[in-house]
Amino acid sequence: MGVVKKRSPAGVFIRYLLIMVVVTWALFILYWGVVTSLKPPAQTFTISGISIPFVQFIPTLDNWRTELYTRESKAALLNSIVVALAATVIAMALGIPAGYALSRFQFRKMKNKDLTVWFLSQRVLPPVAVVIPFFLIMRFFHLLDNVFALILINATFTLPFAVVISRQTFQELPIELEEAATVDGCSDFEAFWKIALPLLTPTLVAVAAICVAFTWNEFLFALSLTSIKARTFPVYLAGAEDTRGVQFWFIATRTILAMGPPTVLALFIQKYIVRGLTFGAVKG
Repeated sequence: MGVVKKRSPAGVFIRYLLIMVVVTWALFILYWGVVTSLKPPAQTFTISGISIPFVQFIPTLDNWRTELYTRESKAALLNSIVVALAATVIAMALGIPAGYALSRFQFRKMKNKDLTVWFLSQRVLPPVAVVIPFFLIMRFFHLLDNVFALILINATFTLPFAVVISRQTFQELPIELEEAATVDGCSDFEAFWKIALPLLTPTLVAVAAICVAFTWNEFLFALSLTSIKARTFPVYLAGAEDTRGVQFWFIATRTILAMGPPTVLALFIQKYIVRGLTFGAVKG
């Protein structure tokens, strides 16, 4: 039997202290954004310290009303939502079957491992290396400043996540479940659609969340390929400076708006556990 080492109180204290420092720092940034978005513009530069609402100033929703009723803000937010959802649907529609094929079938000309590495290399490739080729392609097809161009590009760059993650999860599923379905008369597609895919529901949610997060935060292509009509919210947020200087109250409001959808999505999917769902499913 191995000897279990007891952790020293000093080590435990230091560890928890570091955790508290990191959490406090992260929460303070969020606190600053929320508080600044609730400050009247005139009091943004006059109130010092941590700016406690109802103590140092009276909160107002004027900044939020102005931002939410601005046409450019609503258009950018809508573009980000459309691009994120559409790119995620395309990436999952192509990536989940590809991951299943890589986990269940053997290809003749290329090994499955090589194909998986190739998919993964598409994500490792720096996006800045292909900005100019994509720009020329989209200009040729008259898709500059078009939401459809951003959907295609983001689906391309998030596809490797869907392929690699789903392949690994399909490999962890007992293949005996699908073999039993084929014995009962199911085709390979029916075994995938009716047996393997429902068991992969938590993974589908996790993959969708990853794709949405990466697409929502994408900035380089949105900046390079759009100008007005297809501008997404990260680009809109980056252009918050105007002739009057940096308006911190609007920047804070836009920052909270940009953080909102991914944060809410993460809170809803945290209960899903991918691993261990089907271990032992054929035992008994």
